Amino acid sequence: MRLALLALLLVVLGLLVWRAATRSRSTFRRFKRLRSTGARQKVYGRWLLESALVMGGLSAAVLLAAVPFVPRVLDDTRSWQPVVTVCAFFETPGGSVVSLAAVVVFVAALIAPVLLLRRSVGESGGIDAIPTVGDIRSLLPRTRAELKYGVGLALSAGVFEELLFRLGLPALLFGILGLGPLAFVIAAVLFGMLHLYQGPLGILFSALLGLVFAALYVLTGSIAAPIVVHALVDLRTLVLIPVVAGGVWRRPTRERPAAGSSLEP
Repeated sequence: MRLALLALLLVVLGLLVWRAATRSRSTFRRFKRLRSTGARQKVYGRWLLESALVMGGLSAAVLLAAVPFVPRVLDDTRSWQPVVTVCAFFETPGGSVVSLAAVVVFVAALIAPVLLLRRSVGESGGIDAIPTVGDIRSLLPRTRAELKYGVGLALSAGVFEELLFRLGLPALLFGILGLGPLAFVIAAVLFGMLHLYQGPLGILFSALLGLVFAALYVLTGSIAAPIVVHALVDLRTLVLIPVVAGGVWRRPTRERPAAGSSLEP
């Protein structure tokens, strides 16, 4: 059983490394040179399909193989003393207040910086003037027609990546290692490495986000919590920032042929 799980893990790691390296070396670099919104939409569409087939397929395969370990890795991690202490605190009246405050802070952290960006960047600056964590500026939708792809990519990432990196992979790793907390940490590191195309800062930020999503899952006991938060974080990046700070919604779709726009995505 353990050898079969190890073999599956190696296959999954190989596919994830291939996906990260391919996007970093070829697709993403070419995408950064595209100026035609039609060409950009083709790449967005391919990424959506890839997300459903690759990430969705991997999630389904890993969960099918490791489903007996899904509740076990969660129970093992929740029995870890630091987690027991935190969970016990959140069951108290004071913990309920902290939980509510955390939700308020999260919502404020999503919205307030975007409003500040709008004032500091201004419509004249556009997308190119928006500061980002990691090399993701070129990913941001630049026309109204591209926004729907931002929505699709954010929602698909929230669902498929959380099913894989917070539900399936930790269960698979637990079946091999037998250590719940370590399984979630390794899965978060792999989640960070998936964002290789964003550069070192993007990898680090994504890994830290992976730990936050894992903590949400462990503390709530529900995979819905990190799925929703992950989707909201990505919607903020791929939709809210371009609309509010970049003025994309008011910018009509305009084809601008340029060098690299004819490249096959």
